[in-house]
Amino acid sequence: MLIARTPVRISFAGGGTDLPSYYKNHGGAVLSTAINKYFYSILTEREDRCIQVISSDLQRMVELDEIEYRDEDLMKYELDIPFAVLSYFKIKKGINLFLASEVPPGTGLGSSASVCVNMVKLISSLLGKSMSRYEVAEAAFYIATEMLKRPVGKQDEYAAAFGGLNVINFEPSGEARVEPLEIDSEILTTLERSIVLFFTGNAHNSTEILSVQKASSEKGEKSTIESLTGLKELVHPMKEAILKGNLDEFGRLLDEGWKLKRGVSNKISNSHIDQLYDMAKSNGAFGGKITGAGGGGFLMLYCPVENQRHLRSALSQNGIKEMSFKFDSQGCQIVYDDPFFGASGRGSMLWRLTKVP
Repeated sequence: MLIARTPVRISFAGGGTDLPSYYKNHGGAVLSTAINKYFYSILTEREDRCIQVISSDLQRMVELDEIEYRDEDLMKYELDIPFAVLSYFKIKKGINLFLASEVPPGTGLGSSASVCVNMVKLISSLLGKSMSRYEVAEAAFYIATEMLKRPVGKQDEYAAAFGGLNVINFEPSGEARVEPLEIDSEILTTLERSIVLFFTGNAHNSTEILSVQKASSEKGEKSTIESLTGLKELVHPMKEAILKGNLDEFGRLLDEGWKLKRGVSNKISNSHIDQLYDMAKSNGAFGGKITGAGGGGFLMLYCPVENQRHLRSALSQNGIKEMSFKFDSQGCQIVYDDPFFGASGRGSMLWRLTKVP
């Protein structure tokens, strides 16, 4: 039995500059941190060649006698990410997979990339294939963009693979460099306690927003390029504000970034999100942003601890729920590896599916 665990992330600055349509011409940079909300996968081997995948989040089960290894066939499966990873590694043995996440899909925390990174780590470990964190992230990005044809950036894969609070640079060549921030522990704790996440009540599909951004970047549309460049230029001062412990300045820079982000696409915000954001700033928050590509998900806010009681009261009165979290420093990892427990053969048990009429 193998169990893999992978964090999701929150991004502070530079989001959108991690898309190839931008960084191939201008270079990109993102400041983000992984958080302790995880995606898990559990794998056991079978005696036959059947592949069974169960997702608790999507409430789906797919069972195949043998997977077809053609990219064009992947989308016909209801669980396209795990099957794409199995295809990438050309798995020929029978396995059972159980997938579960602590956060729902479509909430802007990079959960799709966490699933893919998690599966790459899991299957490479099953095959005894040693992969660096860079290799895991690049494999997951390749699967998302080349095999599944998704218009995504690279930051989510790297945040999930590495964990921690990092500046991630994206060179025009496609090379990525991860720079962990070496922060005083007291500053890091204060930063962690000063960031709050509130669910807006709407999950979203980022594909449409990212597709529009990709097309605008490829065309070199001035407003999009200027907004993305402004977001990239916030990464360094935001990093310096954190390192120096000037966290209120960090919060003000978040607010500046939110204004720039809205210039990338008119779908990033809406009247409901605008109302919540204005309410948060009126009740002690210095700044914030919507997580992910926009349009829904979590509202991330920087709010000093002494102001948080008023903030929570104001948002809770509007039915907005908070999700508590801490920073993650470990990234994707195998948390359980037992070649005997759950394996096929004598002295172990296979998973069995029981159909109840």
